[in-house]
Formats: sequence, structure tokens, C-alpha cells
Amino acid sequence: MFDMIKIMTNKQNISIKKTLNTIIFKSDTHLGLLFDILLIATILISILVVLLESIDSINFVYKTPLKIAELTFTGLFSIEYLLRLYCAKSAKNYAKSFFGIVDLLSILPTFIGFILTGTHYLSVIRILRVLRIFRLLKLVQYVSEIEIIIQTLKNSSKKIIVFLFMVVSIVTILGSFIYIIEGEKSGFTNIPISIYWAIVTLTTVGYGDLSPQTPLGKIIASMIMILGYCIIAVPTGLVSIDIAESLKKNKKN
Repeated sequence: MFDMIKIMTNKQNISIKKTLNTIIFKSDTHLGLLFDILLIATILISILVVLLESIDSINFVYKTPLKIAELTFTGLFSIEYLLRLYCAKSAKNYAKSFFGIVDLLSILPTFIGFILTGTHYLSVIRILRVLRIFRLLKLVQYVSEIEIIIQTLKNSSKKIIVFLFMVVSIVTILGSFIYIIEGEKSGFTNIPISIYWAIVTLTTVGYGDLSPQTPLGKIIASMIMILGYCIIAVPTGLVSIDIAESLKKNKKN
């Protein structure tokens, strides 16, 4: 008798998981399509709530309703995440996937906000969940393009790390030089601030809050600016080569 009940319960659980999997992970059914539309609408509204919370004049008047709305959305997304883990063919694979990580990160800021004030604003990461609209609009090919970019970045990671180490070394050395040459009288009060100036100059941003006054300092600044344009081309070339190789492999497959 107990075995029969156990078997029936297991069959019922399997049926529930299958139904939930169809609704949550697939959009080729009426319920699946409706779920995705409601999910995307809810995500966009929740992001709007976070944006409104950051506006002092609005938050002052509607602080409590906005807070309740944020907690409600977080509760709904938490339940949805748990349901995805429950009905996924492989909970581990889903949790480790791009969307699985994004789904988790979209609810964590609110919980962390109870400990660290202001971190709930990071909930805007939920915007990445809207990428599911590609599946909804039958634009799956764009999802594969995203996967190619992610794979390319993984393949180029070692080269990028070496490149970044070289850039950090360059700005550290040049920042130290400019600190010695210009000194406090020109606003370069310490090496970290001088390194900050070197980074801003190398990336050709040029905020203008610091600038060399001596002829030698201006020469170094000019060299850093020119070097900045050269450096921009390096990572672009590295990634472009890997993207071309990834596209060739995909065509062969």
C-alpha cells in the first residue's frame, strides 16, 4: 500500500516538474509564452521601481510603497528561481549557466541591502534577464552570437590578462615619473593620484582636473596620449582574431 502511494506520488511530482519545465523554460506553448511575457514585464517594472527609488524627491514621498514593491518583486523572483532549480532537467547546469547566474544575482542585492545600505540598487542587473526576449521573439540566432562572444573572451582571457598587466605597469611607471617631475605644486600630491592621471590620459578621457605644467611633463603627457591610441588597437585585434576563429569552427560544425 505504501509502495503504491510512493509510486503515485513520484509520478505526480514528475508530472508537475514536466509541466513547470514546459511553462518556465519553453515559449512554444501558450502558457510558456504568457509566462515569458509576464516575466519580462515584471522585470522591467521592477527596474523602474529601483530607478525611482534613486530619485530623492520621489523616494521621499513614496518611500514605503516603493520599498514594498521592491521586496515583493524580489520575493517573486526568488520563488521563480527556486522553481527553475526544481523543474530544470539539471539544476546544477542551470545554476552554472549564464541565465542561472544572472537570475541569482538579480535577487541577491536586495538581501545584501539589509546588511549593506544602498546595495539593493544593484538589482538593475535584472535588465540582463530581458535577454530572454530573444527566445520569445524567435531570435535564437542572436543568443548563439552572444555565446560566441563569451567563448571568445574565455579563449582570449590569458592574452587580455597579460595586456592589462602591461598597461598597469606602464601607468604605474609613467605616473611615478610625472609625480617626480611635476610634484605637489601642479596637483600631483602623491603617486596614486599621479597614476590616476596617467590612466585618464592613457585612455584619452582627459577630465582636466590635473594637467602637467612643466615642458617635460607636457612631453610625457603627449607621449601617453599617443600611446593610448596605439593601445586601444591591441585588445581589439586580439579579440577580433579569436572571434574569426570561433566563427570558422561554428561553420565547420
